[in-house]
Amino acid sequence: MPAEWQLTEDAIRSFAENWYTALDQHVGLADVLALTTEDLEFKVPEDTFLGHEGFGRWYEAVTHRFFDEVHTVTKVEPVIEGDRAVVRVLVNWQAKVWDPPAARSRWLGFDADQTWTVVAGPDGPLIKQYTVNDLAPMPGSDSL
Repeated sequence: MPAEWQLTEDAIRSFAENWYTALDQHVGLADVLALTTEDLEFKVPEDTFLGHEGFGRWYEAVTHRFFDEVHTVTKVEPVIEGDRAVVRVLVNWQAKVWDPPAARSRWLGFDADQTWTVVAGPDGPLIKQYTVNDLAPMPGSDSL
């Protein structure tokens, strides 16, 4: 087995789909961190989170806020340069949120345009930088 996996379009596409499956299932933090570098830079509309500690704070918050999440990857466009790739990811995200004491949950739906920097790791791709460029609400979606 090589010291690092070679980045390919297929590997990156599969990795992106697996990333969102993990988020939808609210897998344990350690399992999600295994998909990122320790010096991760994670930029979402609400803030920028640095490293595993910062990402852990974000993950704790979102897994306790959103439920019935479904991420559908609609585009993965990597530009591969050796052991690094810049990847444009388009994903549709739908979820529910409940704000106590509301009688009902609210539906959220957004199309996200993202840029990732992915590096080759010992067991496959790893996210080094993750940036949400745009978050466009779907018709009928409540706001975040």
